[in-house]
Amino acid sequence: MRSKTALAFGSFDILHPGHIRYLREASRYGRLTVVVARDDSIRKLKGRSALVDEKSRLEIIDSLKFVHKAILGDKIRGWNDIYNVVLRLHPDFLVFGYDQKVDMRYLKEFISQHKLRCRIVKLGAYRATRYKSSKLKKLISSIH
Repeated sequence: MRSKTALAFGSFDILHPGHIRYLREASRYGRLTVVVARDDSIRKLKGRSALVDEKSRLEIIDSLKFVHKAILGDKIRGWNDIYNVVLRLHPDFLVFGYDQKVDMRYLKEFISQHKLRCRIVKLGAYRATRYKSSKLKKLISSIH
């Protein structure tokens, strides 16, 4: 019997305790592969550039002891291209953080259409008022 696998997604531009908590919780569902967003994807989806380049963010996430493997996401043309990696990896669980924007209706249709056997998990917040990337970036920019 193969072991369970989990897949998590993120930019991880400024790694903080909220990210650590998200990935540690995700790893409880199975051997965790983390898809790190590409620089171009961040520009397209968030309308801004990453502070830390994709190779550095990948190396940081890959170094976490509870992450089995970190990979760069696919290059995307549209927002729904981010799920193409699911077709290649066939995870048992797709794990999302509380604040990740996910079109659940589309994702469920995608899973059904491709006859995938994976469960969607949406984790709860961890000190959201303190550890949220957008808040940390505002704090950093106010210092400079």
